[in-house]
Amino acid sequence: MSELLDAGFDTSQCLIGGRWIGASGGRTLPVEDPSTGHEIGRIARGGKAEIEAAVDAAQTARNGAWGQMPAAERGRLLAKIGRAVEENIEWLAKLEAHDVGKPLTQARADARALARYLEFYGGAADKMHGETIPYLGDYTVFTLREPHGVTGHIIPWNYPMQILGRSVGAALTMGNAAVLKPAEEASLTALAFARIAMECGLPAGALNVVPGLGEEAGAALCAHPGVNHISFTGSLETGRKIQQAAAQNVIPVTLELGGKSPQIVFGDADLDRALPFLVNAGIQNAGQTCSASSRILVEASRHDEVVRLMSERYRALTVGAAIEDQSVGPLISERQKNIVQGFLAEADEDGLAPVAEGQMPKSAPMGGHYVRPTLYGDVDPGHALARDEIFGPVQVIIPFRDEEEAIAIANGTDYGLVAGVWTRDGGRQMRMARAIRSGQVFVNNYGAGGGVELPFGGVGKSGHGREKGFEALYGFSALKTVAVWHGR
Repeated sequence: MSELLDAGFDTSQCLIGGRWIGASGGRTLPVEDPSTGHEIGRIARGGKAEIEAAVDAAQTARNGAWGQMPAAERGRLLAKIGRAVEENIEWLAKLEAHDVGKPLTQARADARALARYLEFYGGAADKMHGETIPYLGDYTVFTLREPHGVTGHIIPWNYPMQILGRSVGAALTMGNAAVLKPAEEASLTALAFARIAMECGLPAGALNVVPGLGEEAGAALCAHPGVNHISFTGSLETGRKIQQAAAQNVIPVTLELGGKSPQIVFGDADLDRALPFLVNAGIQNAGQTCSASSRILVEASRHDEVVRLMSERYRALTVGAAIEDQSVGPLISERQKNIVQGFLAEADEDGLAPVAEGQMPKSAPMGGHYVRPTLYGDVDPGHALARDEIFGPVQVIIPFRDEEEAIAIANGTDYGLVAGVWTRDGGRQMRMARAIRSGQVFVNNYGAGGGVELPFGGVGKSGHGREKGFEALYGFSALKTVAVWHGR
């Protein structure tokens, strides 16, 4: 790990106004490698003072070089940063593997996604047009898209690079100045990205990064009267607090709070195509994914077949250190491991036995936070395994009789983030897409390859607002209407 952190990259500092500075009193937090449980470094423990300085720096940038930069030039700069990310994929991926416990193949994919976000948004910067509105004869009416000003971003530990790209990237595209509070469990790639952006010429204060605890730095950011918009991805409980804090300043909030996403397999489904999606969408990043497909709903006529085929794939899964690039890496922390194991213990107490588990090789470090991928069959839709977000490599298979029951089960949780439908019947495809209460519905696929172009967000307790695609750019801007009277 030491070779990844050279002398020019001090992870124990904040980036504020273009300068790398330590937190007041030299306060720091440990960085743990989830694969081993060992401390591998320190990050700054920023708090209210650092957040206030960062917001001041962002406001200065909005009134200075960054705020005056033409949209086309802004886009070129973001594209340049994206190319620099591409050049540093291996470095970023290894940082992420050690910091988050993400297998290298997945970490590389996240770094590529970050680069792609910057490429997409960079190309869109000078294409966010207003429009003219036909009105009374003596008026010309048009709209403008303007940045909110200073945007606050609190990103989680499960996909630091991807969510940084879709959130901060979109905000910068619209000309906002950003203050980023990365998760205390996973700040290294956010700090590395900030370093890359500064080296590419991003003006001082356009991006500020303050690591720290949620109840300190995060709370100060959400309550600051100089922040004009908050973007948060994380838990439902924290999302509620952030929305309450933002309400005190009457500012908009984008919330992405999790899910309990179903994939619905009908009797006519192409299982050869479906199977990789059914499994991978549940165990990717050790199941620590808001859009993870943790519920597999299967028409009764094919339930046993799907259980058999998924079980075969589960038994072939291997668990191990992220740097070894196994099928599944560790969970982020001992706390998260205990939460997942609590669900498994509850299932055991209720008489639910797994139909298949992955393999735990002896080479897996003893101190790592590992949980075997675990598959359950024929689970009642009212059970906690089928109702609550587990955030671990656990999937349940639920049988259904017909279309109506499938819809009822799919919509039977408080969440509504993502859903998948597997059927060759074109009419059923459209009926299901309309009936499922979810922000995204994928038909005969799941995730569409990640697509940065595709608006993403949920309904119900999965949150509100949209990120990714042009919808994110609308969300990170305010619409101004201008009506000019030119009569005599």
